[in-house]
Amino acid sequence: MFAASAVTPAALLPESTQQAIGYPTLFVLVLAGALVPVIPTGALVSSAAVVAVHRTTPFSLALVFVTASLAAFLGDAALYWLGRRGLKSKNGSRWLEALRSRAPEDRLEQAQEKLAAHGVAVLVLSRLVPAGRIPVMLACLLAEWPMRRFSRGNLPACLAWAVTYQLIGILGGSLFAEPWQGVVAAIALTVLISVVPTVVRRVRGRHGGHG
Repeated sequence: MFAASAVTPAALLPESTQQAIGYPTLFVLVLAGALVPVIPTGALVSSAAVVAVHRTTPFSLALVFVTASLAAFLGDAALYWLGRRGLKSKNGSRWLEALRSRAPEDRLEQAQEKLAAHGVAVLVLSRLVPAGRIPVMLACLLAEWPMRRFSRGNLPACLAWAVTYQLIGILGGSLFAEPWQGVVAAIALTVLISVVPTVVRRVRGRHGGHG
């Protein structure tokens, strides 16, 4: 339904068929991306929103929002649960180790300090900051937040995340007549958003090293 269907013969399928394939695919990919943070889930949501803008079917954008936010929430909940199991285990777990490997010590310390000072608000913002989700999640684990407390903060975080990337897609879909053009623009914008903070940190680090 989404990025692929906009540029392949799948786009010739009836909208009902594309939706029957597209929404479950979006759900599975976002869920997997929450568990294994190498899938560009933001770009997926933006691409889905681009295609939804060009749909004639009512509520397409609403379905994208519900699908993406629910998948993100369930994926985060599963990952947090696995992390808690790892903390309680004598030998840890590969999931906990994966979280630690993706949370540099300096980022984790910052997340712990902000979490102690601002609580749930930091968790809500963490999904909107590129590469911010995992350090904050790990900070919540190390602070021994129960699953219920984490979920209360993570729900608005996932809703805000889905809205943000959907708005990027809506913008791309509105600016271009062809869905594939909007998909390309949305993907480029989401990649730019994710890359800029890393570049800024590296530049600051180099200047700090020279200083």
